[in-house]
Amino acid sequence: MVETIATAILRGRYLWVLLTVMFVVWAAMGGRNLTLTTDYRVFFSEENPQLTAFEALQNTYTNNDNVLIVLAPKNHKVFTRKTLAAVEAITEEAWQVPFSIRVDSLTNYQHTVAEEDDLVVGDLVVDGANLMDSSLQRIKNIALHEPLLVNRLISPSGEVTGINITIQTPGIDQTTEVPSVVAYARDMVKKYQDIYPHLDFYITGTVMMNNAFPEASKHDMRTLVPLMFLVVFVALWFLLRSLTGIIATLLVVAFSIATAMGLAGWIGIRMTPPVGSAPTIVLTLAVAHCVHLLVALMHNMTKGMDKRAAMFEALRVNFQPIALTSLTTTVGFLSMNFSDAPPFRDLGNIVAMGVIAAWVYSFVFMPALVMILPIRTHANQETASKWMSSLGEFVLNNRRMLFWGNLALLVVLAFSITRNELNDQFVEYFDDSIEFRRATDFVTDNLTGIYTIDYSLKTGGSGSINEPEQLQVIENFANWYREQPEVIHVNVITDIIKRLNMNLHGDDRSWYRIPESRELAAQYFLLYEMSLPYGLDLNNQIDIDKSASRMTVTVNNLTTNELLLVEARAREWLEANAPAHMHTVGASPAIMFAHITSRNIRSMLKGNAMAMVLISFMLIFAFRSIKFGLLSLVPNLMPAIMAFGLWGLLVGEVGVSLSVVVAMTLGIVVDDTIHFMSKYLRARREQGLSAEDAIRAAFSSVGVALIMTSIVLIAGFAVLALSSFKMNAGMGLLTAITIALALFADFLFLPPLLLKIKGKV
Repeated sequence: MVETIATAILRGRYLWVLLTVMFVVWAAMGGRNLTLTTDYRVFFSEENPQLTAFEALQNTYTNNDNVLIVLAPKNHKVFTRKTLAAVEAITEEAWQVPFSIRVDSLTNYQHTVAEEDDLVVGDLVVDGANLMDSSLQRIKNIALHEPLLVNRLISPSGEVTGINITIQTPGIDQTTEVPSVVAYARDMVKKYQDIYPHLDFYITGTVMMNNAFPEASKHDMRTLVPLMFLVVFVALWFLLRSLTGIIATLLVVAFSIATAMGLAGWIGIRMTPPVGSAPTIVLTLAVAHCVHLLVALMHNMTKGMDKRAAMFEALRVNFQPIALTSLTTTVGFLSMNFSDAPPFRDLGNIVAMGVIAAWVYSFVFMPALVMILPIRTHANQETASKWMSSLGEFVLNNRRMLFWGNLALLVVLAFSITRNELNDQFVEYFDDSIEFRRATDFVTDNLTGIYTIDYSLKTGGSGSINEPEQLQVIENFANWYREQPEVIHVNVITDIIKRLNMNLHGDDRSWYRIPESRELAAQYFLLYEMSLPYGLDLNNQIDIDKSASRMTVTVNNLTTNELLLVEARAREWLEANAPAHMHTVGASPAIMFAHITSRNIRSMLKGNAMAMVLISFMLIFAFRSIKFGLLSLVPNLMPAIMAFGLWGLLVGEVGVSLSVVVAMTLGIVVDDTIHFMSKYLRARREQGLSAEDAIRAAFSSVGVALIMTSIVLIAGFAVLALSSFKMNAGMGLLTAITIALALFADFLFLPPLLLKIKGKV
């Protein structure tokens, strides 16, 4: 059958080229349907319990998606006429930001004072540009002693302040809604930078983070894909020294990417940063097939075959291993559908489509094109084969040392896996080249944290928020949180009711406490809410039924484990000190990301197990041997174990992106094993060679191609390690390490292992 297919390809080469181009054009048209997502929630499946809890909280209170504009005066003084005038002006204009529903700042903070029996509620700063010195000092004293402001909208030193804009997009078209908010905010900041050059501006918040995802994707597409094409071109030039081979390979690569991304568009996949890495991965994998065929072609031509016969033999010999490696690679990437994070499912599906496309194009289009174009061989092909023969002799002569030495190294690195700690801090998904990351780092260092934990604390039936006992429990919970070393700020309703109680007792500081009766609390809230201007009501802190209150805790830049420990301690406090109806869990984007790695690892373990079973059956069937099929799993699992062990020694942190690396690399690293073992078994079965001679033959015939493909694969994933999106960067680096270790295992461990069991094949 293989001979028939090869003959058909070589005879109808012009037809196959034409049909391939027509199909690629049709598939690529689907790329028009690819849209960039601008919502961090895309990383969570609909059934994710942390997402469900957070959305329930968002539905109870007003949305807390935000844009935070931070102003840092160059003289380090916020309480000046010029700076307060700037805050006042920006606060006023911020209401014009698309989809804004609330604006909070130092100037429009609703300060309360008592005037005889009346409660006066008003902006803390009015006409900041013309304030008297005494007024500036009074405002400073109030602001720096107000718990609702300090570490939230004003730094404790009074050097930095922020304007928080709450955004509620309708969610009809996320591709335009978030960018319109970001564009308006950036234009507004640019305008005020010109008016107030004494200020430095920083923009952060969840809306900016949402926008950073597509910006990171675009950045990678603009930089990494062209860089990878350049790397592949240079690598192929040094390895093949054949212009025809390079042109054919680059066309197969481009066609495979166009097909994969186009089909993704046809089936409705959305662009996310992980999906943005798909072209680079497809590009890397597509090269491997072409290299194997071209190396075999040139190897045959250097032995004296004419081009047609050489290509026919290259197709015949490589059909099974390339088909098998394509299938196993596809299975590995399809197993990413077990991931708990939908973007990684999409990535797996796109790369799987790209791998299949690369298989077909490298086996149909490339041979047909090479037969049309002229091609020459070079002497270095022969030199490389001799060098690989020397490597084979080295392995045979040192088999015992290599076997036991590699086994000991495997054991040491396997134990080092435990040094890895789960960590997913979403701010650190972006490197310093992304504006959101730079701004967030400044804000975290100088004003407030970006990581929060939200609670919806139920107080009983309708109107029960006014019960002093319930308010006191909330107050105690807030005070407990304030004592925790990880906490920066607690935004809680009891700070308002205590201040109102003090105001309505002649601003006597001794009355800064929870009112003694439900009637008083209800009266205070009613007075306060009736005095608040439009848009600054308490709906962001009290539910519509007045039976629950939202408390928001801002914490330091914590690792995943530290954040989960804080939240766990808080749950224990509630269970020990609060009534049952107040028992709840913390919810927020930070909590969601903190859980996603462990959830994804659990789900990917199922995917890896499934992929392992399928690949094992494929190998047993392909090698026609249970023994060699199962044996081949050893060098396939060994690289991932060693890579994660090495990662534990060098880095020590794994996140959601690294939890899919085993599935990704399982399908890739198996390629080397298949090519080496297929040549080994062919030499033993067809040529009747001994185990030692069969290993020499395998090194000689496929060693160069394995090195070439590994170099390209390592280079490809190393390029991905340059991504501005650290999920992709970490995934690329660990995958590159795994592939390098796979080559190490196939050259230095697999041959000694084969010699240990050199029985009947």
